[in-house]
Amino acid sequence: MKMEDLRELLKDKRVIEEINRHLWIESQKAGYNIGVEKATDEWLTLYAEGWMKYYMPERYESLKSKAKKKKN
Repeated sequence: MKMEDLRELLKDKRVIEEINRHLWIESQKAGYNIGVEKATDEWLTLYAEGWMKYYMPERYESLKSKAKKKKN
């Protein structure tokens, strides 16, 4: 899935809450604030697709089928 498609998720308040949670957890592990930018990039890379699949299955399937069509 393209990063530009995943960045669309940033308009969803629930995603911002997840990113803030990720920021807190990873900052605690690191012992310092990792920063919102790093937390956002990490969350989008590691968790966005799974989050979308669970919370927005129609949108997820739509993007997946769009990606498959471009490959063919």
